[in-house]
Amino acid sequence: MQQAARISAAIELLGSIVDSWQQERGAPADKLCEAYFKERRYIGSHDRGAIAELVYWCLRHKAVLQWWCERLHAVAGARSYVMAALLLRRDAEPAQLATIFSGGKYAPPPLTETEWQWAHQLGRQEIYHPDMPDAVRLNYPQWLEPKLKASLGSALAGEMKASNHQAPLDLRTNTLLITRDELVARLREEGFDAIPAPISPIGIRLRQRQPVFTSPLFREGLFEVQDEGSQVVSQLVTARAGMKVIDFCAGAGGKTLAVAANMDNKGRLLAWDISAKRLSQLPQRLRRAQVFNAEWRVLTSERDSYIKRHKASADRVLTDVPCSGSGTWRRNPDLKWRFTPRDLEEVLAIQQRILESAARLVKPGGQLVYATCSLLKDENEQQVANFLEAHANFRVVCAQKVWNKTASADAASSEVSYLWLTPQQDGCDGFFAAILERQAS
Repeated sequence: MQQAARISAAIELLGSIVDSWQQERGAPADKLCEAYFKERRYIGSHDRGAIAELVYWCLRHKAVLQWWCERLHAVAGARSYVMAALLLRRDAEPAQLATIFSGGKYAPPPLTETEWQWAHQLGRQEIYHPDMPDAVRLNYPQWLEPKLKASLGSALAGEMKASNHQAPLDLRTNTLLITRDELVARLREEGFDAIPAPISPIGIRLRQRQPVFTSPLFREGLFEVQDEGSQVVSQLVTARAGMKVIDFCAGAGGKTLAVAANMDNKGRLLAWDISAKRLSQLPQRLRRAQVFNAEWRVLTSERDSYIKRHKASADRVLTDVPCSGSGTWRRNPDLKWRFTPRDLEEVLAIQQRILESAARLVKPGGQLVYATCSLLKDENEQQVANFLEAHANFRVVCAQKVWNKTASADAASSEVSYLWLTPQQDGCDGFFAAILERQAS
């Protein structure tokens, strides 16, 4: 594709993503990208990569792009965002825009006189301006600023900068079938630049983004794509052979598979979720990973009557609850702009209900692991504090001590009882986890 065609495609794709933000339950950017390229198989892999890179850069820097549009009295939207990105990144000079925006076949429509004028003004600017407030310069939602400051304190700027970089590609070793060292060696034989992940004892990091789903090693079930932080949370469940373990919010089953490997196919593993669509991916993944001790069920809600059948019977219950996803902004930058104050109110209520239901499943001496991929205290420490206030028969187990036995002391703070992982500090997605043990009556 010519540059003009790639720019036109980027505007079209970004426009569909921005439009989805106005919908009640708009699709996430990664799903819209996947659908866009699936419908246009004529676009080669190199061009797909270039288009997606520009679109995701615009999503990560949306606050900056919108600020410049308002500053220069430009109409904010996908076309203006892409134009501004080309100029601010120095991908094109103002004069070159006329060639790109020519109105020719596959090219974007020609520049208007107004666009021509503000493009010349913007072409002389640096990306960041002294007048920009922190929320713009660091690209986070203004309405979340008080909560982010309360949660991150002096680390706010560093964490937001880290959250605006592309996430690395992490793999989780399927230890049912292979060791990490063996898998690293085989990946390197296939041409992957693979190294052991710095925190997770079963994790592998690819130093270059390469297609992994076509690898024979993936088809053999030797690994899954899973962020290192998510792997760490799975390890904190400390599932063992012979246990009964419930993954209460299993989703597509990423953590279910990680927990299953620790159980060595012995014991009973139950994977539940209210989304039939997400859970439908699990059976195929279980077969590929050669996991045979797992069952799955779609719940009608977090209060499904089926849950009562398993009251006080589980050794471990994992609740990876719906949340703001603020710890995953590196890979889901559109989530910053889709998530609303109303959404936060809703997920806080859902988290509370899930904790309440999941607690009933834990047998005396068993453990409930509460986890989010959020950076916000409202969803993390505060939810745990509220739960403990209402459930005197649960106590916090120090995550530091559990992690020391599992892998490395560096991933959990020695100052608190909870696991805190952040993009800047740990180089993975932001995760919080609390281990809550039910005491004998």
